[in-house]
Amino acid sequence: MATITPVELQKLLATHPGLPLIDVRTPVEFAEVHVPQARNEPLDQFAPDRLGLSKDQPVYLLCRSGARAAKAAEKLARAGFTHGVVVTGGTLAWQEAGLPVERGTVKVISLERQVRIAAGSLVVIGVVLAKLVNPWFIGLSAFVGAGLVFAGITDFCGMGLLLARLPWNSRKPS
Repeated sequence: MATITPVELQKLLATHPGLPLIDVRTPVEFAEVHVPQARNEPLDQFAPDRLGLSKDQPVYLLCRSGARAAKAAEKLARAGFTHGVVVTGGTLAWQEAGLPVERGTVKVISLERQVRIAAGSLVVIGVVLAKLVNPWFIGLSAFVGAGLVFAGITDFCGMGLLLARLPWNSRKPS
């Protein structure tokens, strides 16, 4: 999988402003802050054949930190696109490099933080219910822990995909 740094991409965009740059974060994350030339195509709805792009041209992909963009690049490759290019470090690295962004009025909790909040809450609920109601509720905490280990090993987070579909993450920006 090819990669490019935010600074290198900014130089390319300065000379070729029409390059396809796809941001695969949720619409709400995109509305909060995004690279001006980026187009939003959320990963959970990402369909390479609907992009309207040539399969042999470079397609630049970014997300918050790079993980979702890498998944989108894999989808592109499976669909026959030969030049999916991931922006290393994603939007965070873009901002850290001091490159221009467009900011909306929407403030959101990142999907990554939402997963941590949900997982932590479920673990605490499982422990409290195991103590107060029935010891078998500890299974909830064990299930969440196993899910986190699985997500760490495989880089697939089912909880993140579910949270991305919730109304506050899937609404279209105004």
